[in-house]
Amino acid sequence: MVLRLFDRNTAIKQLSVLLLTSSLIVSCGSSKSVAAKKSTNTKTVAKTENLRTLDSNYSGKATGSAKSLLKDAERYIGTPYKFGGNTSSGFDCSGFTLKVFEENDYKLPRRSADQAETGKKINIKEVKPGDLLFFATAGGSRVSHVGIVHDIGNDGEIKFIHASTSKGVIISSLNEKYWNKAYLHAQRVL
Repeated sequence: MVLRLFDRNTAIKQLSVLLLTSSLIVSCGSSKSVAAKKSTNTKTVAKTENLRTLDSNYSGKATGSAKSLLKDAERYIGTPYKFGGNTSSGFDCSGFTLKVFEENDYKLPRRSADQAETGKKINIKEVKPGDLLFFATAGGSRVSHVGIVHDIGNDGEIKFIHASTSKGVIISSLNEKYWNKAYLHAQRVL
């Protein structure tokens, strides 16, 4: 009888570890490598081709509070990924955005799905540095990853800074096939 109880407890612990691991994989992206190939067939290029015409005074560079926010975010480039992490020793995606915004006196919820409801939803053509981008890295339409718009090139290429599961805090392009396919929407918090 004691042996059976032990086996049951062991099975429950193993199941818990399996669920936690699954959650890690789904929570903040994937460790898939992505190509930085630019294609005119991707939805981002199609969506951002008219970006420059919306605000002819916009240079694609950060201004004001976004500049301070991005400066703080850049300090963490190279910080490793850590599930549940929100310190300089390791971040998950929403822990990273939470920390950076907190350092700039903005309060965000802890989970990326909750952050996706904060601020004002904006069209991809309207994004500026400091805005949040949300992704469904596990497919479907459920928010599972978040990044901060870093800059927008003259060609409309949107780059964002985020905590990836494979490389930690990095800057990626929305033109990368993986991120382009996973993109859901943008939010303005600043």
